[in-house]
Order: sequence, then C-alpha cells, then structure tokens
Amino acid sequence: MKAKLLILKDIIKLMILFVLCTFLFYYAIKMMHHEYQNLDNPAPSGNAVKVVQQEDNAIIERLSIFFRLGE
Repeated sequence: MKAKLLILKDIIKLMILFVLCTFLFYYAIKMMHHEYQNLDNPAPSGNAVKVVQQEDNAIIERLSIFFRLGE
C-alpha cells in the first residue's frame, strides 16, 4: 500500500512539473511573438525592382503549372 502511495506521489509531482514547464514555454513563446510583432518591416525605397509580378491566370492553368513543376 505504501509503495502505491509513493508512486502516486511521484506521478503527481511529475504532472505538476509538466504543467509548470508547459506554462513557462507558452508564455516564453508569447513574449517572443509580441517582440517580433513590433519590429518595423519597412518597404523598399529608391530604385527597388519588384522581382515577382503576379499574372492573372486561370485556376486550371495555375494547377497545371503546380503539378508540372512539383512545387
């Protein structure tokens, strides 16, 4: 009986430790997200050239290109 109580006590300790580590990880990720969200991402200025130009393709043609190139 005493061995079962010791095992149960160890399981409860492990669950509490897991929950605390999970909360710590969650709030650390949340703080990092908040920090990176506030970074200023300026648009290019001057003689910048747009590399990709979006074309108005039909959905069938776009799917054909997707399957052909395997992207």
